[in-house]
Amino acid sequence: MTKLNTNPNLGRPDDFYAELLALHEGRSKAESDAINARLILLLANHIGDRKVLTEALEAAAGAG
Repeated sequence: MTKLNTNPNLGRPDDFYAELLALHEGRSKAESDAINARLILLLANHIGDRKVLTEALEAAAGAG
């Protein structure tokens, strides 16, 4: 089993963040919510490890 990596692991994170913001620009909340849901499902499929995904859900729930 792979553990959830919460260490910085993304090259040029500011560029990715800007791209993510641009994706939502000019869209309604409902459209943005749908994009986020599709993105989550695409990335979850890419990860493919249910234990890692459960760790991610638990980490996200504890973040708020």
